[in-house]
Amino acid sequence: MHLTKDIIANKSRIERLNIINSITGIKPGNLIGTRSNETGENLAIFSSVVHIGSSPALIGFILRPKGEVLRNTANNIQKTGYYTINHICSSIVKNAHYTSAKFAPEVSEFEQCDLTPEYRNGFSAPFVKESPLKIGLKFIEEIPIKRNNTSLIIGEIEHVFLPENALLKNGMIDLEKLQSVGISGLNNYYKLNKLESFPFARPNELPNFTNKANY
Repeated sequence: MHLTKDIIANKSRIERLNIINSITGIKPGNLIGTRSNETGENLAIFSSVVHIGSSPALIGFILRPKGEVLRNTANNIQKTGYYTINHICSSIVKNAHYTSAKFAPEVSEFEQCDLTPEYRNGFSAPFVKESPLKIGLKFIEEIPIKRNNTSLIIGEIEHVFLPENALLKNGMIDLEKLQSVGISGLNNYYKLNKLESFPFARPNELPNFTNKANY
């Protein structure tokens, strides 16, 4: 099958959304928690969280086009300067998914989707108690993406909470032990199973490759 730019553009809106949201593969599933002094706590599901850098420790995520949907998460972050990113684990997949419903700004997704807001170490934004890995961030900058009117939101990590046995000696985090899930498209969720660990790749230490896939 060959899908050209024109073929994709002429498909129905839902089919086009599903194709383009799926072709990048499995994406991390996260809940972003914020709080507004006016409307209270907000929680929203995102599959666009991405590593930006480790020194300083920066994480980014993509906000959908302005004017397309309610921007409670964005508005709260810009007003308060703080937010949380919380891994979705297998036990809360359904709860997490339904935070994507279009609730009014004054309605708490925590309450509606049976998730628990949790405040730790004086951090002003709510974490998700049921999440196995929680990150507290300070808003750093918003970078507009002119082509489709979206934005890249960048935050600096101030807190990370996770089970002690999930942090390995080399600093890697055992996502399988956390039962973190991935997202494909808009509503398909996958378990994460570790396949293998390899050493740092060096040109003079290549293994003998015997299995090559043909597509």
